[in-house]
Amino acid sequence: MPIQTTEFIALDFDVPTIFITRNFYFRMLEPSVAKQDYDAVMSSIKRLRYLFGPSSVWPQNTMTLEENTASLKVHQQEFNSRTAFAYSVFDKSNTRCLGSVYIDPSQSPNYHCEVYFWIRDDNVYLEDHLYDTINHWLKNSWPFTKIVFPGRSVEWKSWSKEINHNR
Repeated sequence: MPIQTTEFIALDFDVPTIFITRNFYFRMLEPSVAKQDYDAVMSSIKRLRYLFGPSSVWPQNTMTLEENTASLKVHQQEFNSRTAFAYSVFDKSNTRCLGSVYIDPSQSPNYHCEVYFWIRDDNVYLEDHLYDTINHWLKNSWPFTKIVFPGRSVEWKSWSKEINHNR
């Protein structure tokens, strides 16, 4: 009997809701962390503005806590429907939000997923370690073998060409 799948991930894959490492505590991105997430986002607006590409406008300087909470509700719904997976990244004591990780279906047939992440400005020194942690986790604990980090493992210009070529 073939394994049932959604468009993104097999239904029999047990998607983790938390992931704990020596330095980080990942938890599903959802409304209960809205205040901590909002604080982290607003502390790092300039650097986050291009997280999703050169034309990205998120986050806006005028974003409210209510708008952030609504966004987290969408991430929770995507997670629960298994169409995308977003995590809050907290410090190892699970008390301070450091950033987020977004695992999305790839827009390119050459990859299984595309991954975006960010870390707040006052912890940017942990960015490379967070990247290595995410990459290792996805390769060893998830069913993905072809992972892309647009803007990091593939330059934005090349990524734009790739996804526009495959449309």
